[in-house]
Amino acid sequence: MTARHGMLNRAWPVILLVATGVSLGLISPGVHYDMLVIAAPLLAAALYDVRTTAVTGVLTVVVFVVLRLPLEEDGNITWVFKLVLVVVVCVLSVLLSHVRLREEELRRVRGTALLLQRSLLPRHFPDNSAVGVEHRYVPAESAAGLGGDWFDVIPLSGARVALVMGDVVGHGPEAAATMGRLRTAVHTLADLDLDPDEVLAGVDDLVQRMSHDREQAELVASCLYLVYDPVSRRCDLTSAGHAPPIIVLPGGQVSVPELSANPPLGFGDAPFDVTSLDLPEGSLITLYTDGLLGLRHREADEAMRELAAVISPGGGPLQEICDRVLHSLPGTGEDDIALLLARTRVLDPRNVRSWEFAAALEEVPAAREAVTGQLTAWGLDEHGFALEMVVCELVANAVQHASGPVGVRLIRDTSLICEVSDTSHTAPHLVRADPMDEGGRGLYLVAQLMDRWGTRYTRSGKTIWAATYLGS
Repeated sequence: MTARHGMLNRAWPVILLVATGVSLGLISPGVHYDMLVIAAPLLAAALYDVRTTAVTGVLTVVVFVVLRLPLEEDGNITWVFKLVLVVVVCVLSVLLSHVRLREEELRRVRGTALLLQRSLLPRHFPDNSAVGVEHRYVPAESAAGLGGDWFDVIPLSGARVALVMGDVVGHGPEAAATMGRLRTAVHTLADLDLDPDEVLAGVDDLVQRMSHDREQAELVASCLYLVYDPVSRRCDLTSAGHAPPIIVLPGGQVSVPELSANPPLGFGDAPFDVTSLDLPEGSLITLYTDGLLGLRHREADEAMRELAAVISPGGGPLQEICDRVLHSLPGTGEDDIALLLARTRVLDPRNVRSWEFAAALEEVPAAREAVTGQLTAWGLDEHGFALEMVVCELVANAVQHASGPVGVRLIRDTSLICEVSDTSHTAPHLVRADPMDEGGRGLYLVAQLMDRWGTRYTRSGKTIWAATYLGS
């Protein structure tokens, strides 16, 4: 049915051409209405593809020559003039059809890129105790198509959170697809609890491998990766060629961290330098892409000062601040706009409890009693048995494989988190022990009793954490 409908649609120019030929034969040679009649099939053909328009144009010229030449009474000059006009109308119709098809192709490519971009970008973020967030994304309006801007909020172990803002150089579906691959890579590396510089180093390796697979220009992208800890209020961040965040403190003071001049992703100049700072509760962190500032048309310092003036003093609902920023700094429309606002929170000290024990097996009962006592104080006795087993296994494992003190920390958040730290960098592995093995079941037991577990490395050692979700 669809094919038949398409054939009927393409037949309309031919039908109009036949009607035009009959009209030209009936119109008196002394009347100039023939110039209006010949436009009908060409306008009809211009609604379809260029080939249909060109064929119809050639047939129109032939019909005009055959039917008007023997009837023309105004002389050769008038006839030639009319013929030139017919040819001009044919050429313009072909050009019009080509432009229309080109616009349809660009519209289709843009629609595909927009659909891909929106499917790869996060639609909402889960609630967390570290930051309150609000975001905006405005696609580019230029003919080049959408860019590769992206942002993310990734929950980490220990109630921490990672804020990400990135931008892939280029436009169109390829930039959007590349953005999706980079966003997935950042998520994967973040789940490994790597430091910010290690995350960007891993993504940088990926970008280099992706560049080798491309037949066109090298792939280049910028990225800012920030980790905030609501317990210590510490913020660690590093940038790969991306603009620094703008931070508004609770008192209204505006701060722009001085980040090291790390190159964009894809240049292979790791390691990346990390900047650390302490943020008071209620600080506003603003992450953005260069499309918001219109950096192609003005200096970065001037644009950042204007953005800082718009978001300062940083109070009020984040949604209103986002709307105010987009209203004041609408960008140029040549590039995508990505904006992410995050207001820091601090975990109540009453929800965090830490202990330190000597690296001796005799300390395992003391660690178990400390944890169960704190669970009773929090009214979470129903988790006592599972946490007892987890603490015993993890502390005993730390005593056997590490030296120095063993740290234990409990965090009550949306999850109940138990962390055991030691001075060893040995990586624990979950294995399936044989029935006759005397050991090797510790981490398997932890994985069965808790909802999630993992390992986080520090300069002084490692932390094995395990979390179980608390009911609402």
